[in-house]
Formats: sequence, C-alpha cells, structure tokens
Amino acid sequence: MASARLPFMPLSNTNLIRVLHVFSTVTSLDRIILIGSQPVSAASAAAFRIMFGLLGFVAVCRFAANGWISELYIEPVHHFTYSGFWWVQAWPGWGMYVHFALLGLASLGVALGYRYRLSIAAFFLLFTYVELIDKTTYLNHYYWVSLASLLMIFLPLHRTASLDAMRNPSLRSETIPKWVIWALMAQVGLVYVFGGIAKLNPDWLYHAQPLRIWLYNSGELPIVGSLLKEAWVAYAMSWAGAAFDLTIVGWLLWRRSRPIAYVVLVVFHVMTWLLFPIGMFPWIMIVGALVFFAPDWPHRLMAALRRRQLDEPTHADSPVGNLTWLSRASIVVLILFALVQVAIPLRHWAYPGNVRWNEDGYRFSWRVMLTEKAGHVRFRVTDTDTGEQWMEYPEHYLTALQAERMAYQPDMILATARIIADEAMSRGRRVEVRADAFVTFNGREATRFVDPEVDLASVEPGIGPKSWVLPAPKVF
Repeated sequence: MASARLPFMPLSNTNLIRVLHVFSTVTSLDRIILIGSQPVSAASAAAFRIMFGLLGFVAVCRFAANGWISELYIEPVHHFTYSGFWWVQAWPGWGMYVHFALLGLASLGVALGYRYRLSIAAFFLLFTYVELIDKTTYLNHYYWVSLASLLMIFLPLHRTASLDAMRNPSLRSETIPKWVIWALMAQVGLVYVFGGIAKLNPDWLYHAQPLRIWLYNSGELPIVGSLLKEAWVAYAMSWAGAAFDLTIVGWLLWRRSRPIAYVVLVVFHVMTWLLFPIGMFPWIMIVGALVFFAPDWPHRLMAALRRRQLDEPTHADSPVGNLTWLSRASIVVLILFALVQVAIPLRHWAYPGNVRWNEDGYRFSWRVMLTEKAGHVRFRVTDTDTGEQWMEYPEHYLTALQAERMAYQPDMILATARIIADEAMSRGRRVEVRADAFVTFNGREATRFVDPEVDLASVEPGIGPKSWVLPAPKVF
C-alpha cells in the first residue's frame, strides 16, 4: 500500500533555514521572558518610586515659589497647543493652582506608596495635561517624566516600603520580576543613547557649538570664568559630552565599572547644573541612574551604614519566577513600548531637510542641549477686500517668553499667523498673513527662515513637511 503524502512543504535547505530561524526566535523570546520573570529584590524599584515622587513634589513647589503657574499658564491669552490636543486648555481663575495642588498630592502619594496605582495614574494625567497646554514650555525631561509615569502605572513598585503594603499584607513582597528593573533601566538609558547619537553632527564635533557660545557667556564666573572662554575647553567638553552620552549606559551595565561610572555621571550632571540653567534634569538623571545598581542596593547601603552583614536573599520559592501568561504579556508589551520609543526619535528621517533647522521631528527625540537658536519675526498683514497692508508684531499677542521661542519654531510661527488672522476675522476683516522671519543658529549670521510669499493664514497645520520653511544654509 502506497504511503499517503503529508501536506507539508518539502524540507529543502531554504525551508530548513526558515524553520530554524523561527525556532531560534521563539526560543530566544521564551528565554528572555523566562529570565525577565525571575524574582529580584524590590528595594531598588521602591527607592525609584520614592525619589520620583519626591522630585515631583519639589518641582511643584518650585513652580509655585517662582510664580511660574501664573506666568506660564494663566497670564498668556493664547497657548500653542499640540496637534490633536487643541482641547487641552489652561483652567480659568484659580483652576491651575488647584491643578498643581492635586499634582503635588499625587506626587506625595507616589512617594509614600499610598493607593499607588491611583496616585501614579493621577500624576501622569495631571502632569501630562500641564505639558500639553503649551509647546512653549516643552523640555526633554518633562517628556521623560510623562513617559516614566505612564510606565510606572503598570509596574508593581509598591510591594515594599509603601503604605499600601502596610495596609494590605497580601500585597507585600520583597521581590519583583526582573523585567520591572529592565523597564526602568531602558527608560533612563534611552535618554543618553539618543542624546549621544544626536551629538554626532559637525556643529557639535568640529565647531564645538553650541557649547562654545554657552561657556563663553559663563565667562564671568569666579575662578573658572577665564578658562571657560578658551576655545579648547569648549572642544574638549563637546567631545567629552558626546563620549559620555554614547558610553555611560554600557559602563553602568558592567558591574565592575558601575561605581566609577556613577560617580562620573554625578559629577557630569552637577557640573552642567552649575553652568547651564537646565532645571530639574540633572537631578532626575542622577536619581534615575541608580536603577543600574543591583536591585538590593538600598538594603546594602543601609547595612553598610549600620555596619552589619547583609543576609543574601533567597528567591527560590517565590511565585514571581513562574512563567505565567501575565509575565509573557508584560514583557511583550514592554518590548513594544520600547520599540515605539525608539521609532519616535528617528522619525525625523522621514522628513526632508535638516531637523536642527526646520525642526520636523525635533521634539520628543532627546536632542538635549544641542542647539542655540534665536529669531526675529514680524508679520505682514493684507486685507483681501481693501488691499490695505500693515505690520503686526508677536508681542501684541504673546508673552515675552512665547514670542522668544515662537520666533525660531516653524509650527509656532504658523500658529501665531493664524492667531492674527482669527483676530482680524473677529473684527470682520479677511486677511492674508505673511512672515518676515530670520533665525540665527549656533552663532551663524541671521538667515531668512520662512518663505515671505506664502500666506500662512491659508496653511493648514499638521505633521507633514513644512514646504514653506526655507532650506537650511549651505554651511550646515
């Protein structure tokens, strides 16, 4: 009797290679999931949660003490909202003060681990809402805080050293899955990696710009001021900064170099904090980088301070290490979240032109301290019915800070032109609005930035390329 043929494809060399490839991929993923599911001490994650919440509370107090709540969110008549988020508006009257008060309470809730999931979710929503109100206030580390708080909603950072664990003994655990630490490490590390990649450009490496400008402006500092004016210092710091960003994650991952690397990291960030007005960013990174140490580093630190021997933890019987569907799902979602965060900073390659000039894809890409831009813009307005022409100046519509930052950011220039057109429309006049905009970049001479013949009032905002932005100067 003839044997029946199986409905399988012939096992040729090519098909064998494909099968082995699929098998190795699945096996590798399962291995990653298995390793990521292993239990480790929850102390480091708890310390991250506590310090994150405390920094958030300090930031809220800092905003209130400096009067920034009113200056940035209440006083402006107009706000530059993000595409698709026009509905995010500043609360009227005392609403913004109430908003920040709730944000401060949420920060304390995170630090204390009190109703942690609710507290961190509230923190994410309240903080991100504030950041979506106006592009003027965009900073890389604000974006990082939003991402980190979103991630933290799904991480069990409250199993120890929290009020939740005290109130609910069934929640209490001295261990967490290893992938939780991986997630925090990746969130911190991507800032350095992309920040370093962005510095691999001629301005930073061959012209020491913009550090040369910033260091020269700090030349009045006592003791080191004269040294900061030297060109070789700017070049040395530019190359050292690029090397630091590109390699620090690797040094932190290697156990032997980790202590020295962290000391270098602290010195680097403290120095930048002293030289440049970059707010909370250095402290966020100093605190965040602690996740690269062994997960039980808080216990070891306390034992060292008390001069006691730390007992080695035993996790063999912990249920956290079981390869459950939840472990699989968590790690897969984490991988997808990481891939999105890798894709967003690279999106500028989908646009023509130089991203440092036209800023298509510039935000949310970790281009930290990369450019020094200043601009000047005025708007030529033409009444389409009467032909009457006149000039409008941004200061008539915007605060000083908004006008300053709008002058070199194309989408904000477009938004200002539309504000002017809408104001005219409210008075019964149909107008065209054109911009005379000039931008200086990293010490170069001012160059015309926007096509002066384009009616910006008729240009629809969006995420597509801005053809009305003139090409970058050839010196780029």
